[in-house]
Amino acid sequence: IFTELAETLARLHRVDYRAAGLEDFGRPDNYCARQVDRWTKQYLAAKTEDLPAMDALMAWLPAHMPKVDETTIAHGDFRLGNMIYAPDRPQILAVLDWELATLGHPLSDLAYAALPYHLPPGGAMPGLRDMDCAAQGLPTEAEFLQTYAKAVGRPDIPDWPFFLALSLFRLAGITQGVYARALAGNAADRGAMRMGEVAKGSALLGWEIASGQRKTA
Repeated sequence: IFTELAETLARLHRVDYRAAGLEDFGRPDNYCARQVDRWTKQYLAAKTEDLPAMDALMAWLPAHMPKVDETTIAHGDFRLGNMIYAPDRPQILAVLDWELATLGHPLSDLAYAALPYHLPPGGAMPGLRDMDCAAQGLPTEAEFLQTYAKAVGRPDIPDWPFFLALSLFRLAGITQGVYARALAGNAADRGAMRMGEVAKGSALLGWEIASGQRKTA
């Protein structure tokens, strides 16, 4: 299942968006900078308390942008929960939830898909951190990245801590918005009140990765 997830993402990123008639699907440059700007504004608009880790990320991310820009179709929410698998084999039949799709940096999608490796088990958004992946029949984060790199035809995954930190910053911005709406009584999801803790945890984890306190693949 995880191998198919990585290979499906690679298939998406190999699509020639120009040949597919999607040149106007989004801006073809500076995706990372625009993401930092967008989620900074979204977070500040929904801020309910001081989160020092978010302040640190808002300063760190613009100063550590990847030197090489890349553009592909970017799904924006590429994760296990947005796949439909065949009932009798580990094959993805459909990718769902394209509302955040645009033209963007492919490694932003990869980092978001790999976030479970850094999120703790339990909680509102359970992950695989500190689990024995081999014992569970799962690839490690490094193996997941290697599968993607081989399938998409690239020699390495540069700036990995940056893209993980960006994904966690973005997740914190999204969940902070959900939490703010819940406090205002405007959230339909019964779990929305738990998103405040997700925002805090995501920001803290993002800063731990950005500052080198937590190792990555």
